[in-house]
Amino acid sequence: MKFKSRKDFFMKGMTFGTSIFLMVILFIRILTEGYSQLGFVFLDLIILTTIGLLVWIYVGTAYELTSTELKYKSGPLSGAVKIEKITEIIVGGTLWSGVKPATALKGLLIKFGKYDEIYISPETNATFVEKIKTLNKNIKITEKK
Repeated sequence: MKFKSRKDFFMKGMTFGTSIFLMVILFIRILTEGYSQLGFVFLDLIILTTIGLLVWIYVGTAYELTSTELKYKSGPLSGAVKIEKITEIIVGGTLWSGVKPATALKGLLIKFGKYDEIYISPETNATFVEKIKTLNKNIKITEKK
């Protein structure tokens, strides 16, 4: 079963705010300086690549539950977690560092293995938790307060 990632106002603001800011810088630089120096062309490519990466992450974040794995993809970041190794899911939490293929706050913090964790933000936390519980009944579900 496939799940799209929820996109909240914070992520929309970060993605489109940063992209617009970088595009304005690029536009002003081209109008004032032109393409007279190779260094500026290189800088322009970095700016365009950054914008492309932000948009790719924004539109390309999704999750898939198979019978054995939770697969995730967020721009260039992708991977899988064996469902049998998942020990706990914290609903409504947020991970501020680590693996975070998510585009919203208050998603699901998935703990697996001994110390590993990943943060995802499916469109509806409840539907995702319900589906994964059918695949592994031993997963502990904790509500974040």
